[in-house]
Amino acid sequence: MAKRTTSNNSKPQTTAQRLGSVIKSARDIMRKDKGLNGELDRLPQLTWILFLKLLDDVEKIREEEAFLAGTIDKYKPTIESPYRWRDWAANDEGISGEELQRFISSDEVTLRDGTKCAGLFPYLRSLQSKTGRDRQDVIREVFKGISNRMESGALLRDVVNKVNEIHFDKSEEVNILSDFYESMLKEMRDAAGDSGEFYTPRAVVAFMVKAIAPQVGETIHDPACGTAGFLVAAYKYLREKCQPKDWKILQSSLSGIEAKSCRICWLR
Repeated sequence: MAKRTTSNNSKPQTTAQRLGSVIKSARDIMRKDKGLNGELDRLPQLTWILFLKLLDDVEKIREEEAFLAGTIDKYKPTIESPYRWRDWAANDEGISGEELQRFISSDEVTLRDGTKCAGLFPYLRSLQSKTGRDRQDVIREVFKGISNRMESGALLRDVVNKVNEIHFDKSEEVNILSDFYESMLKEMRDAAGDSGEFYTPRAVVAFMVKAIAPQVGETIHDPACGTAGFLVAAYKYLREKCQPKDWKILQSSLSGIEAKSCRICWLR
């Protein structure tokens, strides 16, 4: 009797397929949470979770490089324990539910070992470097305008576990994930409605102005200024730094263009 042969046509997933599945699963989980309404809520939520995972993966690389260079004694992490991803998120069986919600958002929390400390977000918002232009300052500015909007700590734990499957220390995964993120931004833009218009969050505007650090006398022009958020933020930034004699120079150095200018006039 001839032997019956079977063929296995299933192929292992590519990196892109695996990451696509991870991101889709995370977004599907967030759709179950009552605190998130549409992509305008879900993408920012997913972004800060991805950001913290990325940061910890980068920190691990820096630690390894310092160890190999024999300078580990001089190495200083950007984020201290217990706030690193590896401390609270990497273990799939780690904190969840209300305990996780408190750890992220509360001004003060009590850890399982009895230690009292600030919650994750309050800690990140308090970071400050000696130079004022280091990674800690970037993190502080980013998290000033961010909050955890998920109501279910259990669902949040599930999202964290999914993101934990992404490895930012692998260049292939980083490149593929950037493509996924761009597509999600397009979805977010479309979800914003009003012909696809999207308005930059104030926290991002403030951070960008501070990072650019404009000087009095420089020309500042926004070719698609919308409601003039960037121009207003730049004006406030420079207003605090210039002398009364420079105010006229400051006012004449700002300009912007917007197709729907009537809307700007109304808002002003």
